[in-house]
Amino acid sequence: MKTIAFFNSKDGVGKTSLTCHLAWMYADLGLNVVAADLDPQAHLTGMLLDDRQLNDLWKTDDPNTIYRAFRPLLEETGDVAPPEMQEIDSGFWLIAGDLAMACAEEELSIQWSRCIDGEERAFRVLSGLWRILDMASEQAAADVVLIDVGSNLGALNRAALISAQHVAIPMAPDRYSLQDLRNLGPALHRWREGWSERRARVPDPADAVPLPDGAMQPVGYVVFQHQVRLDRPITHDARWMYSIPQEYGESILRKKISAEDDSECLATIRHCFDLMLMAQEARKPIFMLKPADGAIGGHAAVVQKYHKDFRALARTIAERCGIALP
Repeated sequence: MKTIAFFNSKDGVGKTSLTCHLAWMYADLGLNVVAADLDPQAHLTGMLLDDRQLNDLWKTDDPNTIYRAFRPLLEETGDVAPPEMQEIDSGFWLIAGDLAMACAEEELSIQWSRCIDGEERAFRVLSGLWRILDMASEQAAADVVLIDVGSNLGALNRAALISAQHVAIPMAPDRYSLQDLRNLGPALHRWREGWSERRARVPDPADAVPLPDGAMQPVGYVVFQHQVRLDRPITHDARWMYSIPQEYGESILRKKISAEDDSECLATIRHCFDLMLMAQEARKPIFMLKPADGAIGGHAAVVQKYHKDFRALARTIAERCGIALP
């Protein structure tokens, strides 16, 4: 199972959109894909399911969401349960999000501390999300699991990130994204080192539950540009984009990178608000929009460019993560 998290502690940088579009693209390329919505705001679920499906999903007291699979562990009534996924398309499944996952924050924080004391339940709780993803991967015979998380540095996101072998960072070309890298980089290093220290304290490997590696290896960053022109970024964007490589190198990779070195930039993608709204209404990615969906005139060229850009991005990430494409 290959697990990739799309993470940034800043809102509005395209995390969920990136996860959604890449899940569709990998399915289109012939992979079996599981998209896991671990954000309590459940934005990815809202992107992929229509109103009727959402009503059917959430109208019960015990909906088929990530929380349903995780709840027995939180309530100490049992271990994690196999997730019941939503089939979005051929080869594409969703583990639906749930606002109730916010209730797990405190317990995950407590158990993170108790891992240091070698408590078996602490490791069971901290590995719960990863074990749910592993069960989902087996059910779907998935080649890749894409993880969407919230925009914070809390205990829930830490548990989600230790479930990820790789981390891709979506960004916007602005001052706030650069500042966020200075917070995000140290947090990822703390989490990686903290989990490694805790794994060394497992009380009895023979009886312990399986644990994730918690590698969280950086794959690179994706920049969503809020500009009109396709041929070049506007001057304001260019100013901040020039600063990203150095900051990414220092904060995320802990090494010096020159401003001219864009080797860690996976892609630069135009952020099209009008087409994004159209795609959400059609419950499909921008690159699959048709004239019947409203993608006519100048929109058709943007749709084609989105397909080209996301196909190239999917291949780049697959190569960096060791995922074989058909």
